[in-house]
Amino acid sequence: MPAISLSVIVITKNEARHIEECLQSVAFADEWVVLDSGSTDATCEIARAWGARVESSGSWPGFGAQKNRALALARCEWVLSIDADERVSPELAVSIAAALKQAQISATAADAVAAFEVSRLSRFCGQWIRHGDWYPDRVLRLFKREKARFSDDLVHERLLVQGRVARLRGELLHDTMPSLHDALDKMNRYSTGRATDKLRQGGRGGLGAALLHSAWAFLRCYGLKRGFLDGRLGFVLAVYIAEGTYYRYLKMCTPDTETA
Repeated sequence: MPAISLSVIVITKNEARHIEECLQSVAFADEWVVLDSGSTDATCEIARAWGARVESSGSWPGFGAQKNRALALARCEWVLSIDADERVSPELAVSIAAALKQAQISATAADAVAAFEVSRLSRFCGQWIRHGDWYPDRVLRLFKREKARFSDDLVHERLLVQGRVARLRGELLHDTMPSLHDALDKMNRYSTGRATDKLRQGGRGGLGAALLHSAWAFLRCYGLKRGFLDGRLGFVLAVYIAEGTYYRYLKMCTPDTETA
């Protein structure tokens, strides 16, 4: 019986500082697909030199649609979707290999697993965050190609799966937002994208909603989910999450937020 094949898909733009380590962490895969959206640095050259198949897209439709484009390029039976600033830990790599081996044995079973979720450990401004809203941040990333697709959300896209979902041991390491400048820039972009997604889904914003939701976000992250255990940056992150929530709901009632 031949081994189950695995494609890794990554979407990129100007990820030269991350892409090689990302691909090295998934060296066990059978195929690496990088879909780039106009990098002006050495992202594509580094990925090709490493052995990835690099394709380019002429437009940016949002994260969900772009990941579906990358998924359409994958050739293997199973797919692992990761971001350029993420790394598969050694323990997670072992878990993936074991999961694919088990999937091969039980492929014809009625309750066969269609996707696996993993715990993501993120680094914020140089510190690994182990509490609050960010941990355990369980995300669906390993899935059977014909059993899943991504939602069309502009940001914070979701994997929509047809079938049973299981969980893997090990962590996906997310080296995100190395500085406060990076964090604030991302907050502005993502709050706009989330506001647009919410409006398209029939949501409503406003100052009152912005104040209430942002206050709850801070209390949930810092208090209920014990973000205070991450020290000074635990407080900073809770404020950051609350502020992003505030601007998302405020942008939902501004005329320049895209609704089409």
